[in-house]
Amino acid sequence: MNRQAILHIVDSAYCYPVSERELVLRLRTAKGDIRCAQVLYGNKYEIGESHKAVEMEKCYTGELYDFFEVKLTLEDTRLAYVFYVSPDGKEFYYFSEDGITEDYDFELAFYNSFQYPYINGADIHRRVNWLDEAVFYQIFVDRFYMGNQKKDTSYINCKWGEIPNPKSFAGGDLRGIIEKLDYIKGVGCNAIYMTPVFRSISNHKYDISDYYQVDPQFGSNEDLRELVQTAHEKGMRVILDAVFNHCSEELKEFQDVLKKGRDSAYFDWFVIKGDRISADRDNYETFAACTYMPKLNTSNPEVCRFLIDIGTYYIREYEIDGWRLDVSDEISHSFWRRFRDEIKALNPDAAIIGENWHDAANYLRGDQYDSIMNYAFTKACLDYFATGTKNAEQFAWKLNEILVRNTGTVNRMMLNLLDSHDTHRIYKEVGKNRFKVKAALGLLYLFPGVPCIFYGTEILTYGGFDPDCRRCMDWSKTGKDGGCADMFYLLRKLSELRLRERTAEGRVKIYAVQDVFVLENRTDKSIIRLMINNTEETYRVDLMELEAYSFCICVNEGAVIYEKN
Repeated sequence: MNRQAILHIVDSAYCYPVSERELVLRLRTAKGDIRCAQVLYGNKYEIGESHKAVEMEKCYTGELYDFFEVKLTLEDTRLAYVFYVSPDGKEFYYFSEDGITEDYDFELAFYNSFQYPYINGADIHRRVNWLDEAVFYQIFVDRFYMGNQKKDTSYINCKWGEIPNPKSFAGGDLRGIIEKLDYIKGVGCNAIYMTPVFRSISNHKYDISDYYQVDPQFGSNEDLRELVQTAHEKGMRVILDAVFNHCSEELKEFQDVLKKGRDSAYFDWFVIKGDRISADRDNYETFAACTYMPKLNTSNPEVCRFLIDIGTYYIREYEIDGWRLDVSDEISHSFWRRFRDEIKALNPDAAIIGENWHDAANYLRGDQYDSIMNYAFTKACLDYFATGTKNAEQFAWKLNEILVRNTGTVNRMMLNLLDSHDTHRIYKEVGKNRFKVKAALGLLYLFPGVPCIFYGTEILTYGGFDPDCRRCMDWSKTGKDGGCADMFYLLRKLSELRLRERTAEGRVKIYAVQDVFVLENRTDKSIIRLMINNTEETYRVDLMELEAYSFCICVNEGAVIYEKN
């Protein structure tokens, strides 16, 4: 038995409450090393006198490890526990804070058992329930649709459909999104995430000069209010993009610092070396290397108050459904804790989704974000569908490893995506193979979490890295003669399946048979199985069961089957 591989961490993704009486425990072991695992548990004051035993289930397998899991329902949440594991079903060992031992003295368990001393309601990460049924449609506003045909168009320098450059303005606006809400809903999406809409000199609006004013290119504050209200009337949600790591050099507070240097009341709002901004603009911190986007000092209480007031204003006054947090991993933990407290006080169901491209476990403990944009999922999909650097088994391992990074609560709220305004388009990455796009979408919609498609995915929009991924929406392809009817059908079917079968509540198992990738989602009412053959070979995989929905894609033949046996 590989003792070094066994791991359990209290008060982490390996041990977390899901309600006032329920606690999930995980145990990591070397892959294939442990045949069975149990938890022996009881009241931390009485475990020496009596304890219960419950079997754990092997739920996830990665490249190196297996992960066992169990959910305990407790009458008394003052919990003490040890693990009881066996490599062969005959010889058993105890695992406690003292490590692996052949014997264990429960009378002395108060010294070395694992403990979760008490489930406090304030420590439970509460799910945003509407995310269980959400399917997001991400919109880069300038390139989606121009609804206001009477506005000043003098700023537009890009004919609709032309390949954009970093300085292109095409004319999309909020009125255009309002007019296309029924279209978005018809694609099967019921939530919208827009890139920033506030006053800015750029087409992307990530350099904001006034957080309280919708940029005139996009419309007015009343247009934003109407968009949110109309979406709500249609049963849709809207989240906005919060750019709190940095701002525009045109922000009045930064302009004051430019004029007065250290004498400005706002000097400490930014991170500056010296007493004033240098002529070369090289002595203050910025987003990336963009001197026109100075970094805000979120360790400054005044900056925190300024930004939190913005966040709460749009929750309170416009009733938006949450925030996507730009460059959130470069902002202080203390800020996000304060931000969460005040946002959730106004609306406990407001979603808070960070833009962290990497493992964000320290932000996902229930005191900061609800989830993140799941770029680890994106990269795994590219490795399998685009570059072929992972086969089906390796792909399954990686997805399981991604799931055990976080609690099950967080996994249900993760914003999963195949591409975005910051990446190459998925259609380009898979070499214009529409069946690979379909296979990836099948996984996107059935993988634990919340699917998010980038506008134009439904019409197989092509594009490389920014700004090429931000092409104008080609509305000529959205009709029945646009050549993408099969994509629309698939997306609607997947959305219907998620909603009807309540897949967010399902128990997911991910594995490979031969070189066929398999994802199973089991609920109390059904079994849904996704099978993907991403090779040129033909395999016969007998996995059918009664009452199982099957969704099968063979990328070399283009066969798509959706049926209930």
